[in-house]
Amino acid sequence: MSAGVPISGTRIPLRSGGYAAEIATVGATLRSLTSEGRDLVVPFAEDEVRPLYRGVVLVPWPNRVVDGRYAFDGAVRQLPLTEPERGHALHGLVCWSDFRVVARSRTAVTLETEVVAQAGYPHPLRVQVEYRLAGDGLETRITTTSTGTSRAPYGASGHPYLVAGPGRVDDWTLELAADEVLEVDPERLIPQGLDPVADGPFDFGAPRRIGDLFIDHAFTGLRSRRVRVLAADGHGVELRWGPGAPWVQVHTGDRPEPEYDRAGLAVEPMTCPPDAFNSGTDLVVLEPGASHRLAWTIAAV
Repeated sequence: MSAGVPISGTRIPLRSGGYAAEIATVGATLRSLTSEGRDLVVPFAEDEVRPLYRGVVLVPWPNRVVDGRYAFDGAVRQLPLTEPERGHALHGLVCWSDFRVVARSRTAVTLETEVVAQAGYPHPLRVQVEYRLAGDGLETRITTTSTGTSRAPYGASGHPYLVAGPGRVDDWTLELAADEVLEVDPERLIPQGLDPVADGPFDFGAPRRIGDLFIDHAFTGLRSRRVRVLAADGHGVELRWGPGAPWVQVHTGDRPEPEYDRAGLAVEPMTCPPDAFNSGTDLVVLEPGASHRLAWTIAAV
């Protein structure tokens, strides 16, 4: 690789106590997070094109818009199909934007970018992402403001892959207290409807080992806004969030590439479920000039 800015953008280190993080400006991405030298998320190399949406923020929608097509306020819109193998629009519009730094200190950084009005999403937005390290972990806060004159459909999330400790996802214990899971078809992951979690394969209300279970599902009816993942030695990591995200997507990261396969557990607190632009379920509608905030914290256990 030639000298210059890494392909992940400018790298910004943060430190506080035993925590250390590195943020990349492309996608306002969490590139690494450690506690006392122990990885809490799956990192990626500075000269690597960010794999599998690791650490990125998802705005103005999380997960998928089925077929990239939706209707809002009487108009039908077609988004670019950024998941061509399934034919969907995936994970919003800022994943590959190079955010600018608007504030920075040893323990915090604030990044900002704009979503410009476009054919599939004619609603300009200003997106600000703040990372702040403290003694209780790394807080991520997304603040999005509608800067246009039209109402805008909106959703948000993040995409960290949590690491409990040595081994793979199969070796770790998961705690997730939820009453319902959104079932999807196995080929295109299109939502099919809610099923109860109790006593089924996705019941992690009492912590238990993940094993070889495949998970790529959204959960709701949350009894706790916390997901905790532990290794066999009792150490681990947790992600906690507030009431602004009534959904959480969990994915075991199953991949054909050995270096990526089940290397971390994606945990994504979401303001809305997959395909909310079509279902309208928990969809945020930003009025002109209005702002929306979502925050979560990743901490060592």
